[in-house]
Amino acid sequence: SVLRRAIAGGELVNYYQPKVALHSGRIEGVETLVRWQHPRDGLIFPDRFIATAEEHGLIHDLTFTVLSEALRQARVWMDDGLSLRVAVNVSMSNLTSLEFPEQVMQCAAEAGVDLKHLVLEVTESRMMSNPVSSLDILSRLRLKHISLSIDDFGTGHSSLSQLRDVPFDELKIDRSFVHGACRDSSLRAILEGSLGMARELGMRAVAEGVEDRDDWEFLCEAGCDLAQGYYIARPMPANNLRHWIEEWSERVVDMGVAVV
Repeated sequence: SVLRRAIAGGELVNYYQPKVALHSGRIEGVETLVRWQHPRDGLIFPDRFIATAEEHGLIHDLTFTVLSEALRQARVWMDDGLSLRVAVNVSMSNLTSLEFPEQVMQCAAEAGVDLKHLVLEVTESRMMSNPVSSLDILSRLRLKHISLSIDDFGTGHSSLSQLRDVPFDELKIDRSFVHGACRDSSLRAILEGSLGMARELGMRAVAEGVEDRDDWEFLCEAGCDLAQGYYIARPMPANNLRHWIEEWSERVVDMGVAVV
């Protein structure tokens, strides 16, 4: 298939979107977001090819292509004095093989990156085909000190039972509940409820879709841990991150936040 050739031919490229701490403005990590650099159609976003990869049995190869490059880049940043937690999305379709945790460990070892710098964001574009096996694999990953994040919480098939059953240590609140929550009582109730659950369960809370200063200030007041969104930064090529950090440091000072 065309996608199979793209994976094998190096047409997939990683972009990185910063996650910053709301209390300090400090960059804590990045989320890896894959793009397909199509020779004719230009840059194609993942919502146009992830489902195809899952349906045609290509998601495993795609995930490890993205993971390997993200870990390689994390090592480059570390060697440049920038220690970041790098998050990579994994599909429920990845969680069907007991070898998956060992393969992740091998990728990290080859890149020279400690597992504490890796976050796997679990997305649910498809239902768990084997819930017991998937939960077992997630538990094995967590026992290896790999952080697990439940992505887009509150949408799709995400549920409270997963917070009970899966050893997640990060909860990402979907953008549909974040942007404009300061002006919408229903969104505010859902957002504050999610933050309260995260605190009670000892999980980091990450707000996606922070689009403006009002979103930022509301999340600060609500006690959210990390923020991600266009108000902070759009996804960018790896080489742009250092320059963005310099610009962001100036912005947060103007916002009255002392970067520590």
